[in-house]
Amino acid sequence: MATQLAYPHMSSPSRPTDSEAWRAVAERDATYDGSFVYAVESTHVYCRPSCPSRRPLRENVRFYSAAADAERAGFRACKRCDPRDERGETETERAIERARAYLDSHTDRAVPLTELAANAGVSASHLQRSFKRVVGVSPKEYQHAQRVRQFKSRLRAGDTVSRATYEAGFGSSSRVYERSDAMLGMTPASFRRGGAGVLIRYTIAELPIGRVLVATTDRGVCAVELGATDADVTRALEVDFPNATIERSDDDHHRWVQSVLARVRDPHHTRGGEIPLDVGGTAFQQQVWKALQEIPAGERRSYREVAAAIGHPKATRAVARACATNRVAIVIPCHRVVREDGELAGYKWGVERKQQLLDEERG
Repeated sequence: MATQLAYPHMSSPSRPTDSEAWRAVAERDATYDGSFVYAVESTHVYCRPSCPSRRPLRENVRFYSAAADAERAGFRACKRCDPRDERGETETERAIERARAYLDSHTDRAVPLTELAANAGVSASHLQRSFKRVVGVSPKEYQHAQRVRQFKSRLRAGDTVSRATYEAGFGSSSRVYERSDAMLGMTPASFRRGGAGVLIRYTIAELPIGRVLVATTDRGVCAVELGATDADVTRALEVDFPNATIERSDDDHHRWVQSVLARVRDPHHTRGGEIPLDVGGTAFQQQVWKALQEIPAGERRSYREVAAAIGHPKATRAVARACATNRVAIVIPCHRVVREDGELAGYKWGVERKQQLLDEERG
């Protein structure tokens, strides 16, 4: 019988193809454990992709998205790999958790991949490949993000730039300043002062979705806030930049502001080209935000589908975190991302508003 994929609960953009699923089985690739199970018609047994048992003939194999689907089709669970384990925690995933814990406890220096792999109990090449598939970024990128988080925390606590640089494990202040735009959206000194020295101008408009605040710097749009009152939206901006110079201006950066408001009024609006954004973020966050901007108005994607679209199908939690840190409503349309079961999940500006945005786009 020809190989067949049966995925009744998974949408097509995120599921393995025939060839990808078979490759995972043939190579016993543990990073696919939990994504699907394979069943062998000649033995009536189903297994995890990483099962150590002898590989069957391909023509005898069928694929299912979950153990329950395989059992409904008449197959029984393999006793060697126990594919019914609901924890979904494979040895590879446990190794990755050990690696993450090790990186989290060594933010004061760069940890070589060989050292990290030795502490995780796997080979360096396997850790490099599996870590990126599950977490969404490489070990090096993950460590950099943790050090940036530590750096921001030290600056907020009042440390000098030099002290924060040292405590976060960065080699020199000069390298931090070189990358400050991508890391912080401003210089470290300005970030330390809660945005002091940064001029942010904003305007507020009344639209069907409620009060919409559009904030800009000289480099682009830095925030789009949604709320019921002017106080709601201005308070959200002030929390992010407590010491910045924030001024209301209905005239500055008029073209950018009008492009944003046009996008809010009509999600299908594309005239005016790209809207320049002034947002910091890790390389992974930038990947996710770019993928969100490519979701057409009126459509939805699950966190799993977004993770698959950026090449990291296991990084659904990291995608959800990146959506939660988005400060630019509508322009980076995180409201178009929902849970696998279609539920809306959380939304910074309120789940009811998220539903309203989705309904208006479909309408």
